[in-house]
Amino acid sequence: MGKLHYDETRITDAMNLILERTKRMDMSWDWPCGVAYYGLAEAYEVTKNESYLNFLKERVDELMELGLPVLTVNTCAMGHCLITLYQATGEEKYMDVIRLKTRYLTEEALRFGDYVLQHTVSADNDFPEQCWADTLFMAAFFLLRVGVMTGDETMIKDALNQYYWHIQYLQDEESGLWYHGYNNITKDHMSGFYWGRANCWAAYTMSKVGLILPQCYLYPQYLEIVGSLNEQLSALKGLQTENGLWRTILDDEESYEEVSASAGIAAAMALKRNPLHIKYVERSIEGILSHVAADGRVTDVSGGTAVMKDREGYRNISKKWIQGWGQGMALAFFCAVLNYDKIAGDGAL
Repeated sequence: MGKLHYDETRITDAMNLILERTKRMDMSWDWPCGVAYYGLAEAYEVTKNESYLNFLKERVDELMELGLPVLTVNTCAMGHCLITLYQATGEEKYMDVIRLKTRYLTEEALRFGDYVLQHTVSADNDFPEQCWADTLFMAAFFLLRVGVMTGDETMIKDALNQYYWHIQYLQDEESGLWYHGYNNITKDHMSGFYWGRANCWAAYTMSKVGLILPQCYLYPQYLEIVGSLNEQLSALKGLQTENGLWRTILDDEESYEEVSASAGIAAAMALKRNPLHIKYVERSIEGILSHVAADGRVTDVSGGTAVMKDREGYRNISKKWIQGWGQGMALAFFCAVLNYDKIAGDGAL
């Protein structure tokens, strides 16, 4: 079925550089930290390098002692590393916070329509009746992981419902690509651009569902996820640049190449394990390795991005500074590469 070729030493060296640089980042309990530490947790799971786990435990314990912020969809992203810490240590304090986050998402978080999570970044009603692709990583994927870990079928079905409706609202069936957001009040996609990182959040989290959900083929919503992902990846491969990356507006040749989106998209291709995607993944290995600086900073990662009003809004987001999501998604990609031969795939689905 084809073999993925890569230099394991180069990748593990790059991962260690990213870890050391991430340690120096003063990230608090919110989504930048959540994505960064998800990447570190994945690195521990794949490599069993204790330095990843030791740092996670030390920093997360410190943040927990300082006190948790107001819960939002975005702050629930920190739940991902808590799952790894709980499974590795058995310490109940991590499960206590996991329960706090899932209770918020299932009982308190703003929803609309068919029980769809509204994207929130603060205690305010930030974006009334808007769903964003970001929510899939920060909340739906987290709910699914907890549901599977605890055997909670209600939580699993809620998570799969989030995937189902985000697909209906955000994916363009003609192109296969995903819009950044949908406004249920105005019934439109607002500015209507195919933002790179939105497609990363969708592709990466959809590619994970079948790998963690037992007997996934028995859930009708999973078959919707498979169809969506197949169409999306088929479209995305044609938009990869010669450098093995994707642009911040995917179909705009004047938009800059953006590394966090590229890492998530390439990781999804590796996790999907379609042999026709091997050459695209291999190009991304070189492309993303070339954006790991000597000090471990993942470069050319765009800043935090709302649903911008126009093309220039997306194209002018700075990519100068280190970002937690760039560190985390690069690690997630390298983990998918290192784990490639151990991934079962989804057969003919």
